[in-house]
Amino acid sequence: MARGLIFFNAQSRTTSTLLSTCIATLSLSPTKCQQVHFPLMSPPYRPSTRFLCKCSHTHSVEHPIDMTTYKEAFSRRMAMAGLKPHHRIALGVSGGPDSMALCVLTADWKTGDQNAVEDGDEFIDGLLAIIVDHGLREESREEAKMVSSRVSDMGIRCEIVRCSWLDGMPKKGHLQEAARDMRYQIFQNVCMQHHIGALLVAHHADDQAELFIIRFSRNSGVLGLAGMAFTSQIFSTHTHSYNKVSKNHSILLVRPLLEFSKEDMYKICQGGNQDWVEDPTNRSPLFARNRIRMSLGNLSSCIFKSELQAVISTCRKTRSYVDHICFDLINRTVTIVDDGYAVIDLEILNPSRVEDICLTKFLALVLQFISQRQRPIRGSASKLLLDYICTFPCKTSLTAAGCFLCPAPRSRGFKALVCCSVDCPLPSKMELIQTYSNGEQTNCVSNIEPIIADAKSYSDQLVPDASKVHFLDVTSDSVLTEAKRFNIVSESTYRNILLLQREEIEHFKVEAEDTSNHELTHEVQHVSASPSEPLQPGQLCYFMNRFFVTWKLNKEITKNSFPKEVCGDWGLEGKSWNRQCTFCLAGADMVVEVRHMIESDWLYLAKLSKGPSLENVQQERVLLCDETQQITETMNLCLNHARVSAQRALQSLKSIPVAARRSLPVLVNNHGQLLSIPSINFSHCPCLIASAVFDPKVPLGGGYSSFF
Repeated sequence: MARGLIFFNAQSRTTSTLLSTCIATLSLSPTKCQQVHFPLMSPPYRPSTRFLCKCSHTHSVEHPIDMTTYKEAFSRRMAMAGLKPHHRIALGVSGGPDSMALCVLTADWKTGDQNAVEDGDEFIDGLLAIIVDHGLREESREEAKMVSSRVSDMGIRCEIVRCSWLDGMPKKGHLQEAARDMRYQIFQNVCMQHHIGALLVAHHADDQAELFIIRFSRNSGVLGLAGMAFTSQIFSTHTHSYNKVSKNHSILLVRPLLEFSKEDMYKICQGGNQDWVEDPTNRSPLFARNRIRMSLGNLSSCIFKSELQAVISTCRKTRSYVDHICFDLINRTVTIVDDGYAVIDLEILNPSRVEDICLTKFLALVLQFISQRQRPIRGSASKLLLDYICTFPCKTSLTAAGCFLCPAPRSRGFKALVCCSVDCPLPSKMELIQTYSNGEQTNCVSNIEPIIADAKSYSDQLVPDASKVHFLDVTSDSVLTEAKRFNIVSESTYRNILLLQREEIEHFKVEAEDTSNHELTHEVQHVSASPSEPLQPGQLCYFMNRFFVTWKLNKEITKNSFPKEVCGDWGLEGKSWNRQCTFCLAGADMVVEVRHMIESDWLYLAKLSKGPSLENVQQERVLLCDETQQITETMNLCLNHARVSAQRALQSLKSIPVAARRSLPVLVNNHGQLLSIPSINFSHCPCLIASAVFDPKVPLGGGYSSFF
């Protein structure tokens, strides 16, 4: 048979394994469905080929679908997210029924229920569909173009971005995870380029159910079982600078379809008379989510589905309450110091009066902020931290989750210090910052704070009272038992969920053994005390995702270049040397590298602070007018500057706890000699101007999120 269009009729009850979900849904009504197989340069059978489902126009006439309920629900969700039709919005689009349904509803919401998709009309203003071509299959490029064409016909401007796998294609066991990470990075980059602050994705209630079973099988706690957030602030892995002002870009990720089911996705596509594609790889049992999706499909009882969603809803209500409590605790008890550490007031915190689940989450948020390791803190590390913070007053120290905790100096254990531990795996690279000009700034920066403020004002009104939160004191093992005790689930649903859990645990064990047998274990990377790549004058870098660091050399030395102690008796008024300091550690051809502070640095400062005094240098001065004497005089001034700068730096160090000093950025030359410690204003030479600003990539609390 020639390759090309292949038509299937849903009325015939064809049980195609490639489209069983689609057909199962569409067969509820006498709808004609066509499966269109696009011509591809590939063998006659490839399990990765995608298929286009097309609903006939006769359906919209004979059996129209009432879209009013969907449109109203979608509009309410957008309002809850703080979004209004005039906001610039991006859509993550794959061409499947979920993302096509999202396109239908968003286009309608944007245009105010007016048909803006007539021939010759322009695209809908402020709406962009981002189509990611992962490049994992040879036909993916053509598929992306096909999806783009159909979305464009809806009046939505499209942009196709192809993945560049610089480190090679992801391995089979990590394919979906790697593709997702790449996809969201592309989403963020495109949003930034187009001055877009909000990204909509098409996750729905069935996706939440699948995620619940996956996490339940992995022994996740109640907060993890809450699933995907309705809205969440996500931060770019790349940082940019505008006119020397650094920006940690974020966008608001919104999932407005979470209350809709998969069946609703098909109905919305039909109601909007839109085609979609089905990817048969979504039915491959090689992936956990696919297996669970098929297992849940076999449990199609309305009672089971509604009760499973009720458990998820109860977990989400618990998550909302815990998040609210944690942010209140952060505001009342945590002080962030510009030198890169936090102080927790244990007396105000009063750990004995805070639920363990709230205390654990609170500690995780503080430690994730200080270390900038944005992974969950689980298991033994979580228990150690909880035991540590509950021991009041604090008397010992603890290293966990990339941080070092100890009693704050002179607090008698009533305050705890949280510092970044350079002995733990951390983001150790020095990221060079891309700088944009004035013209480019307006195209890159998007302020989502007003959107978040509107969303927060809405969600704050919905925070439940503690008496209405059921899962505050339950472990992951007892979530279902408690759900049954509160009559959230029936005995039948209880048994079915446990059965799904056991099946997935067995699959997970097999996959874990297979992974350990076939993949090499990657060595954990630690922060190195050795310098990073060179940092050029005027260049800005991000050190350990925590400090913005930059430096430059002054072209001339003036009176203002020196501390008052140095200038006092030297008669420098009106004098300047139009030369760079080529005779000390800071030379014109200097190469600067950045590392964290080590013990030998403050020992060096102590030694330097006892250098030649001003009186000794004055006795050696010979006031002649030629250049040689001028160099000698300037060199003596620089030596005295280094001495005074070291003395001041040592005084500043006294105010910084020893535990917090080691994570401070230090500038050294290519021989490893200390040039500057910007955080304590030490500079070896008056020509060298350096700065380090503590501004972590992800803010305290991880940014805004809502689980309503």
